[in-house]
Amino acid sequence: MSKYFNQFSNIEPIEIMPGFRGKFIHTESLTLALWEIDAGSVLPLHQHPHEQVSQLVSGEFEMTVAGEYQKAIPGELITIPGHIDHEGKALTDCVIFDIFSPVREDYKARQLEKQD
Repeated sequence: MSKYFNQFSNIEPIEIMPGFRGKFIHTESLTLALWEIDAGSVLPLHQHPHEQVSQLVSGEFEMTVAGEYQKAIPGELITIPGHIDHEGKALTDCVIFDIFSPVREDYKARQLEKQD
């Protein structure tokens, strides 16, 4: 595997919560995540210190960020500052691409556990 060239297709998914399977690539300062999400799966209200940018690749996903609700459409970007409440629900099967800064050490640790 190359240090510089990666493919999500070569990464084993990890179910982080029911219905949310993620594939992760970590750099020194970012975590890139490709999610496959089952229809009806709920992202509970939460926040984290990481800045997050999400792009809906396919499907329909409703999202609430800091109390502002919107049904995302494919191609749309959602920017979420750190420490901001957000939640969502997959209305259909979805694929979402996320970028987190700084690195999601929790996801990195789960990925390392799975490799052992």
